[in-house]
Amino acid sequence: MASATVVDARRTGVRRGVMEFGILGILYVAYSASRTLASENVGAAKERAAWLLKLERGWHLDVERTITGWFVDINWLGLAGSYFYATAHYLVTLIVLVWLYLRHPDVYSPARRALVVATVLALGLYLLIPMAPPRLVGYTDVLKLHAASGWWGGDASAPKGLGGLTNQLAAMPSLHAGWALWVAVAVTWAGVHVFWRRLAWTYAFVSVFVIIGTGNHWVLDAVAGWLVIGYALWLFRPNKPEELSPTREVPEWATPQDDVSR
Repeated sequence: MASATVVDARRTGVRRGVMEFGILGILYVAYSASRTLASENVGAAKERAAWLLKLERGWHLDVERTITGWFVDINWLGLAGSYFYATAHYLVTLIVLVWLYLRHPDVYSPARRALVVATVLALGLYLLIPMAPPRLVGYTDVLKLHAASGWWGGDASAPKGLGGLTNQLAAMPSLHAGWALWVAVAVTWAGVHVFWRRLAWTYAFVSVFVIIGTGNHWVLDAVAGWLVIGYALWLFRPNKPEELSPTREVPEWATPQDDVSR
């Protein structure tokens, strides 16, 4: 009887897992399909980019050309950044989603809701305010420089021959930056060892560095991406994240000590 119960529980878990990732698959298809609905008015998108750059200069945030120069001058950095940009955005997010589902289901639900809502919000902004990335307004396209060494072509990070399916005006907000922040917060919510939390936050900041360095996003694109995902994470935040996982790090002061007075 107990064996049958275990089998039924496993089947239920498998069905739920298939359903969960089926929903996320549909979201990805919608994300890709929405690109075909995006505006192709490159002129207007470039005007918005010029306005954004003027705003950055006023705030002394216009570091795009300097950082992109590093990725151009240092060959290994440009190549590594290209692979990172074309891969990590999807791979790391998927790995963390699966890990949360299998090991931290209490964190998975709010984290998944936040990811879905933030992605939908970003898609809406892509349609409302198409923005040209730096590589379309005179900055070096680092991925294009290294296209011969990867699977991507000269159209952002799309595989060779599929550039027509890519919305190249989807710069604001940056989902690369937003999803990377989501990874950092989700790992933090899970309460894992401090090493993994620091690694996740390092990934979030490296992602911002790479998306700017490869010429694919402005600084304020990254800020907007963090604001969108941050709002969704706040909206679905657990009430007491420190109590979610038994694997959380216990502070030294909370560890029982021997009574030296005895």
